[in-house]
Amino acid sequence: MAEAEGISSGTPTEEMNGAGNLMDFLDEPFPDVGTYEDFHTIDWLREKSRDTDRHRKITSKSKESIWEFIKSLLDAWSGWLVMLLIGLLSGTLAGVIDLAVDWMTDLKEGVCLSALWYSHEQCCWTSNETTFADRDKCPQWQKWAELMTGYTEGAGVYVLNYFLYVMWALFFSFLAVSLVRVFAPYACGSGIPEIKTILSGFIIRGYLGKWTLLIKTVTLVLAVSSGLSLGKEGPLVHVACCCGNLFCSLFSKYSKNEGKRREVLSAAAAAGVSVAFGAPIGGVLFSLEEVSYYFPLKTLWRSFFAALVAAFTLRSINPFGNNRLVLFYVEYHTPWYMAELVPFILLGVFGGLWGTLFIRCNIAWCRRRKTTLLGKYPVLEVIVVTGITAVLAFPNPYTRRSTSELISELFNDCGALESSQLCDYINNPNMTRPVDDIPDRPAGPGVYNALWQLALALVFKIVITIFTFGMKIPSGLFIPSMAVGAIAGRIVGIAVEQMAYHHHDWIIFKNWCRPGADCVTPGLYAMVGAAACLGGVTRMTVSLVVIMFELTGGLEYIVPLMAAAVTSKWVADAFGKEGIYEAHIQLNGYPYLDQDEFTHRTLATDVMRPRRNEPPLAVLTQDSTTVEDVETLIKDTDYNGFPVVVSRESERLIGFVQRRDLILAIKNARQKQDGVVSNSVVYFTEDAPQIPASNPQPLKLRRILNLSPFTVTDHTPMETVVDIFRKLGLRQCLVTRSGRLLGIITKKDVLRHMAHMMNQDPESIMFN
Repeated sequence: MAEAEGISSGTPTEEMNGAGNLMDFLDEPFPDVGTYEDFHTIDWLREKSRDTDRHRKITSKSKESIWEFIKSLLDAWSGWLVMLLIGLLSGTLAGVIDLAVDWMTDLKEGVCLSALWYSHEQCCWTSNETTFADRDKCPQWQKWAELMTGYTEGAGVYVLNYFLYVMWALFFSFLAVSLVRVFAPYACGSGIPEIKTILSGFIIRGYLGKWTLLIKTVTLVLAVSSGLSLGKEGPLVHVACCCGNLFCSLFSKYSKNEGKRREVLSAAAAAGVSVAFGAPIGGVLFSLEEVSYYFPLKTLWRSFFAALVAAFTLRSINPFGNNRLVLFYVEYHTPWYMAELVPFILLGVFGGLWGTLFIRCNIAWCRRRKTTLLGKYPVLEVIVVTGITAVLAFPNPYTRRSTSELISELFNDCGALESSQLCDYINNPNMTRPVDDIPDRPAGPGVYNALWQLALALVFKIVITIFTFGMKIPSGLFIPSMAVGAIAGRIVGIAVEQMAYHHHDWIIFKNWCRPGADCVTPGLYAMVGAAACLGGVTRMTVSLVVIMFELTGGLEYIVPLMAAAVTSKWVADAFGKEGIYEAHIQLNGYPYLDQDEFTHRTLATDVMRPRRNEPPLAVLTQDSTTVEDVETLIKDTDYNGFPVVVSRESERLIGFVQRRDLILAIKNARQKQDGVVSNSVVYFTEDAPQIPASNPQPLKLRRILNLSPFTVTDHTPMETVVDIFRKLGLRQCLVTRSGRLLGIITKKDVLRHMAHMMNQDPESIMFN
């Protein structure tokens, strides 16, 4: 491969037609050779070989002078510099998005008179008239109805606030979908399925462009602020990868090598999760477990550095105002007990079932969107779903607030100073225990009221999220999934707590829950439920547990989180192996080879093309094809490359040449090399063929020939072929018998064959 890419012309040869020294015009590289077209797969082996060549040249040059040595050091450090820039920009953007979302979410309900850009919380922080009991109320913050009418209570005030809440929601979502539709269609959705596909070697031009970055950042704020059941965490991975792609273009090491670029994008994905959750280690593991296809050790270190810088930048901005990186910091004062593993595992089962239900319903709805008139009216769909969401969300205080605030409240432990409805327990007047260790108490009317509202919120979130994810606006799935689990977990936690209080003499409570002790922490159940539901939808395990304990600071609760995550994965996998991102990759027909085992007993000869009834393979000969023949072949076929053989009779394989390189080489030769005409002979050998003196000057294209294409024999098991494609990231593989070319297997053929073996439609795979 290195020879194919880096070969130079041999000694000038004297031609029969007296042309003198024949120039191999490809001695000087020209633009775009070795690049790829849109919606094509990269050749990982070729990219790796080119980087090795480049590195070898830099190393040999570095010994020539001090300046070349300094240049080699700069080249070595460019990777760390790119990581630093990605961390700084993604951390800054995440901080700005967090602050803007807080302000615009509160703008739906009211405004701060002392400073319009303050959110509700910031407004009341700065007020000198705020009391601890009424810390959510201050004269500077006024609801819209109060501002317009002067009244704070009454049916008219409620209706006016309700109406304005819905109007603001509709305005935000309309603005978001319009910006996406007009300026950057790729800015919609979560972005993680496409990032996974890009990291596996697929080219989607514009998906990580500057416009996508700008529009996704703006519309993400609008979409989350509109109150729709979506989160900003998934799209932040897309935003960070856009930052990575932006900085790659500044360094030729990355901009000219698609394989190296993907190493940077893997690290950028880690930085994205780092700032989304304040979980740098979880971000690195997420990139490794969930999105990356090729993840060498060097990328692991750089991901760690990028995640660190991003987290540090976000911490400096301090968007949550609590001087912490984490979104839902919790402090529980009670350990968990072995008997509690039973409800934790039940929450895991719920998470797995919810994950399966969500994936099946959401994919069915998205498929309907693609195949019916619904897909032609994306703006109308967003407006309708936002309208329904806002109308149903406003009456329930748990769905009216932002989902992040809801999860934060559900995770909280009920301390002595909590004013939430969920903490409305009946206190024992004789209690003299320390504030931190409040014993289990009977639930008051507020708790029962909150349970009804939470049950309604659970049903609402389960249903509305199915229709929201996949619309033409930026939409993440982490936070809505966690909300469903946190609501279910809190309900289960309160139920277990009340059972332990009223029936502490039961055998299951007897050993660990004495009367007057603080036995059960309902907030912990919410945390476990959130992990279970997120795991059920995405099928993450290791990275999920690490993200959850970094997110909450609950380090000693790793075992309950692990039990729930593993259970939810087992239960969900029983109904189908693919998570939501893999399901969307399949729905969109992206050429992604997943890591599942291929167990069918078929051979390369069963899959290769041409088949029995098809025309023979389109090939080039090493020294008897004319420029016109090559141009006709390119015009009449749409193949991505052509095998080169000694002759059509022998079919002995010489190498493989890419279609794009051929087009560019011939175009460049016609412009720069005198005497190249349609009947000039194209040759791929080291020495020019013997041709009559009257013939035009031949064209040497040996430099663009890959002399070491990957080959297998016709009796190679497909299990091995699939493994080769997966691990080496091949575009195509040639099939030979005793050195004679028989056919070709492309990535498309492998995916079609796998779909056929699983009784799916082989043509469901969308290619250009």
